[in-house]
Amino acid sequence: MQTIKCLGQLAVLWSIYLFSGYLVSLTNLPVPAGVLGVVILFILLCLGIVRIEQVEVVADFLLKHLMFFFIPIVAGLMEWGGMFREHALTLASAIIVSSLLPLFVCAWLALVLRREK
Repeated sequence: MQTIKCLGQLAVLWSIYLFSGYLVSLTNLPVPAGVLGVVILFILLCLGIVRIEQVEVVADFLLKHLMFFFIPIVAGLMEWGGMFREHALTLASAIIVSSLLPLFVCAWLALVLRREK
């Protein structure tokens, strides 16, 4: 019974992903289908069209094993060593700015919201 439940939940998530891929190809949106799929899933959850119980088990499993989805990407990046050496300063700057900027924006926003209270 648990296997059928998991397959059903996987079918819900997979159909949302396929629909988002269809929307991206239809509208030429500059957004990956996976990102649009997460947004669509969020909207469906907020509207109550999809209940958390309908995707919870498979979503927990996928999140628990998320690291394994990045192994092929990391293995592929090993071939790009020359590019990383060539553009090390630019890449390091981008990583530092993209890490610190959200941190400072969130801190500033927290201060602003705290003052309003």
